[in-house]
Amino acid sequence: MRIDATMLGDCDLDEREKIRGDRWDMARLSAFLLTAVAAVCQVAPTLSAQIAVVDWPGWRGPIRAGISPEIGWSSTWPTGGPRILWKAAVGTGFSSLAVVSGRAYTLGNASGADTVYCLDAENGNIVWKHSYPCSRQPLAYEGGPSATPAVDAGRVFTLSKSGHCFCLNAASGEVLWSKKFEPPSMQLGADYPVFWGFAGSPLVLGEKLILAVGTACTALNKADGKPLWSSPPGRPGYSSPVPFQIGNRLCVAQLSGHEAVAVDVDSGQILWKIPWKTTWDQNAPDVIVAEEKLFVTTGHGVGCALFDFSTGAPRELWRNKNMRCDLSSCVLWNGCLYGFDQNRLTCLDWRTGQVRWSERGLGKGTLIASDGRLIALGDDGKLVIAEASSEGFRPLAEAEILSGRCWTAPVLSAGRIYARNAAGDVVCVDVRR
Repeated sequence: MRIDATMLGDCDLDEREKIRGDRWDMARLSAFLLTAVAAVCQVAPTLSAQIAVVDWPGWRGPIRAGISPEIGWSSTWPTGGPRILWKAAVGTGFSSLAVVSGRAYTLGNASGADTVYCLDAENGNIVWKHSYPCSRQPLAYEGGPSATPAVDAGRVFTLSKSGHCFCLNAASGEVLWSKKFEPPSMQLGADYPVFWGFAGSPLVLGEKLILAVGTACTALNKADGKPLWSSPPGRPGYSSPVPFQIGNRLCVAQLSGHEAVAVDVDSGQILWKIPWKTTWDQNAPDVIVAEEKLFVTTGHGVGCALFDFSTGAPRELWRNKNMRCDLSSCVLWNGCLYGFDQNRLTCLDWRTGQVRWSERGLGKGTLIASDGRLIALGDDGKLVIAEASSEGFRPLAEAEILSGRCWTAPVLSAGRIYARNAAGDVVCVDVRR
């Protein structure tokens, strides 16, 4: 039985459990996914029995697709909007949050230093923090860290714009090991994202930590940070690695500076490359992999394409400019792609690439999906819940929850939505029934 995350949307809770069992037990991928969704459908005693509590262990959620299997949360809000549970200040940056076992983890920059924060998810209080010297590196935007922490088996993994990699104890913040990826001294940009620094978020797959360092990732032993394999020289991008399978082979795909690349996780062998060039090498959105197909999109007028790799080398199925994502990644839900075509929230047909609908009003926003609904954050801080429907834009609720520039994807966990702005204001919104 072939399962992908988009199939969860139309099932009731019992059916979802069966689907998860089929999917997560797949031999090679289970080491990653079983850890990531360990809390799925466990009901917390303080929540309504209708809410399935799901941890959000890192960038793009438990299945690295911008989708949460959490159900039972509310999009029926009072006139003034949903209740704000707490606010916190974490410093400048664009790191999203990981939420695991009642703790929320993120990064920010202030006074020439990055800080990794562990916050109490109930009240926003600081449990611990870890700081280290790091430049904010603003360039046509505020700067600060871009990568989101990954939480796995009691450890927190982080990557800074300047290449600092830390493994921290999730409970105490103690440094368990660290590395520094240095840019080449005489040829800056050959193996370093020269314009905006490292931006891809860490990914834990079994015993490996996969980092968006180099043209086709770098793998470390997650226990001690020892290198396992690395990329050949070339131009990196700003996207994050996405896990998928080819037969029984566990792989990751990402956008480098000049191409989409697939890599074997065991060996680091590059399986294939698809040329993909964007102005300023700004290949930032994540790829989407489903049904033995690869979706790629970037902005600067480049557009998007779908490739079929079921028979070997990727074969282009369609290409157009109907989805030009400058910064944020799309979500695939029930046969449709949802994302921000520059400043328009847009729905595309997955198989044809044709526009189903397009809506202005949220600027260069970000989004995730859960329980048949889109959770979109406009670039001005407006939070909008809408049906994930191919028939048109159907908003269900909206509220202004932040101000300033918001380019960071929201997070849903345990009936709470977490969001932040570039200045580092974090807000936790209660959407429990």
